[in-house]
Amino acid sequence: MRPYAPAYPRPGWAEQDPALWEAALGPAVAEALRDAEVTTAHVTALGIAGQLDGCLAVNAHGQALTPCLIWMDRRATAEAEVMAADRLRAITGVTGDAGHMAAKIRWLKRNLPSARNAARFHQPVSYLVARLTGESVFDHGLASTTMLYSLTARGFDAELLDAFGIEAGELPAIAEASDRAGRLTADGAALSGLPEGTAVAVGTGDDFSTPLGAGLVAPGRIACILGTAEVVGALDTAAKIDGRGLVETHSYAGGAFYVENPGWLSGGALAWLRGVLHLADFAELDSLAAGIAPGADGLTFLPALSGAMAPEWIASARGCFYGLTPAHGAAHLARAALEGCAFAMRDVVARLREMEIAAESLLLLGGGAKSRIWAQIRADCTGLPAEVPALTDTSPVGAAMCAAVAGGLHDSLLACAALVGEITATVAPDPARRAAYDEAFDAYHRLFGSLRPMFEHQGG
Repeated sequence: MRPYAPAYPRPGWAEQDPALWEAALGPAVAEALRDAEVTTAHVTALGIAGQLDGCLAVNAHGQALTPCLIWMDRRATAEAEVMAADRLRAITGVTGDAGHMAAKIRWLKRNLPSARNAARFHQPVSYLVARLTGESVFDHGLASTTMLYSLTARGFDAELLDAFGIEAGELPAIAEASDRAGRLTADGAALSGLPEGTAVAVGTGDDFSTPLGAGLVAPGRIACILGTAEVVGALDTAAKIDGRGLVETHSYAGGAFYVENPGWLSGGALAWLRGVLHLADFAELDSLAAGIAPGADGLTFLPALSGAMAPEWIASARGCFYGLTPAHGAAHLARAALEGCAFAMRDVVARLREMEIAAESLLLLGGGAKSRIWAQIRADCTGLPAEVPALTDTSPVGAAMCAAVAGGLHDSLLACAALVGEITATVAPDPARRAAYDEAFDAYHRLFGSLRPMFEHQGG
């Protein structure tokens, strides 16, 4: 693992230097080979999955002209407003938002002279694929996050390209995630440490590679990816679109559609609280929370530290604890934070059910899936069993599945899915706790409604 951090040059801005990704790639590949006790001669193909909704400009040689405006960057709010929300949603399945690529391209062109002469704009995954192979391509899943993609036509929409002032040639081509994008060039071999000529898959975004790597290839389970952000979504065979805009609909590897809320700061909120409380680790936070009854003795947390994504999308919303008294302590804060994030998940689960999307169980993934108490809270407040697989960090597995097909080792992603996703724990809901959670969930909604005028005032 080779971590790298974002930069925050101004409030609401979040960037990464793509050179950090390139510098991390070779050491990460070398570490993976050592851990697997194999050599480069054993590698048939390379697959990449990573953050989506980022955007950077490159020149004709594929070199970055700008930093990457990453998924949490909010500077392009004005640039996202090009047409009525209903019209945009009907074409794309997504909500008009500053986080999406089209708004960021528009902002870059308006504000950075270097971007006005860009040869192409990339998301992080397609940028790395291009650096490795010389080919500019991304999959239908990433394309469907751009605010430029028609779900029905499975391609870029001319009306939206015109509205945002973007040429189709300024974007990567579109292919299947498991297609072969190309082969490692000499430069790509130097970056990765793998032999020149190694096949490289098109790859996909981590919102999609994570459930894919856990074996999610058919409807029935709701994936809850508990990382820094919490992404909640489920598969359907039809392109169902949420008229309320709480969830978005994306193309998914294998031809299905992934209906998801793209996430709020969840694990990131716990990391913040852990720092504030000077806790040694997340296990200590869990231990504190376990000593408090459901409902946290009337303390409510809104998980909107970087804007609200549930029960409504309000970018100017901010997080808060409400109901504090002298009787509350660190353990109550820990419990309320775990519950508040679970309540946002419950909002999404309820909306998916209203849209008649199959929801028979929760599939917990990401680092937060290791928390037994968080799994229990989620099962109790939704009434659904929470499944935890043997491997919870499954985005690399999804990338490997794409590589296995691109390299000819397997015929399809469906064949790969049969080999992954073993469930090792299932946490059953406790009906005795449901009334307490229903009451706390109602309080969470009342608090959000009461604060909405303040959020809207902050948004100007």
